[in-house]
Amino acid sequence: MIDVEPVNSPEEAADRADAPGLPPFEWSDIARHGADAHWRATRDGETVARCSLWWTTSPALDGQLTGVIGHYAAVDNMASTRLLNRACAELAGRGCAMAIGPMDGNTWRRYRALADRGTEPLFFLEPDNPDDWPRNFGVAGFTVLARYYSTHCADLTYADPRLARVAERVEEAGIQIRALNADRLEAELGAIHALSLVSFRENLLYTPIAERNFIEQYGPIVPALRPELVMLAELEGKLVGFLFAVPDLLQAKRGRQTDTIIVKTVAVLPGREYAGLGNLLAARSHSVASDMGFTRAIHALMHESNKSLAVSAHYGAPFRRYELYCRRLAIRQRLP
Repeated sequence: MIDVEPVNSPEEAADRADAPGLPPFEWSDIARHGADAHWRATRDGETVARCSLWWTTSPALDGQLTGVIGHYAAVDNMASTRLLNRACAELAGRGCAMAIGPMDGNTWRRYRALADRGTEPLFFLEPDNPDDWPRNFGVAGFTVLARYYSTHCADLTYADPRLARVAERVEEAGIQIRALNADRLEAELGAIHALSLVSFRENLLYTPIAERNFIEQYGPIVPALRPELVMLAELEGKLVGFLFAVPDLLQAKRGRQTDTIIVKTVAVLPGREYAGLGNLLAARSHSVASDMGFTRAIHALMHESNKSLAVSAHYGAPFRRYELYCRRLAIRQRLP
């Protein structure tokens, strides 16, 4: 028999052992990520599924309140279905019209499920999950809200012939492209944060993030930074675009030569005057990476309608797919 119950403290979380195969969970993430509630499913005295819920800070979609399901893990469909159904009932009782997951509160943190693994090994900073998690959400009545792709580029010397004119226009406009200055890293990240808030505000499920939280998220990545791979485009000293890339450190952990860079983020201010700048930054990053001895690039985790995916199509084809799920809810009277 499966029981589903709220968990309100670290002490309560520790009173059940995790079933074999359930990924570990840090209780501190609940407070740090501002979750409104945490639920678990138990069977025979063990935790077999769990998730956190957000409704007070969750993003709106089509003018309606959403509820978010994150910190998700489950060992089988039965446990998952019981947990997700209870989570949806809780969110409906809080006035949410839709449940969205998996997402750890917002899109600045871990979200999406790896849905089509393909044959390539995982890369650095890529989210991973058991292959049955997408099925878990489907069995519980969720459908695909959005798809995302990672693209592999095996030729860093390829030059898009259209970029010569873009480069001329960028130079004529006075835009200069430089590498990250690691000696003033916090200031550089502050400028990247400010541009991200503008560039990403039309993205699906966007919510703003405080600068201190943004910089904290980059803390674990700092040791992996190669400043030459972070491109900053400036106009009169103001950041108007950036590309953030890092080496694929998982290759070294597998005993292989690190020959791949991960293009994690490309962002440009809106406006026709910046058209093509993202493509130019991608080409420059490939060129610099090639000069540094890298031979491949992965353009990571791009939304199916994102301009970055169109840019990446000039360099390679998708090799991995990720999905974000949603379920319509019958809104009930708000709980106190």
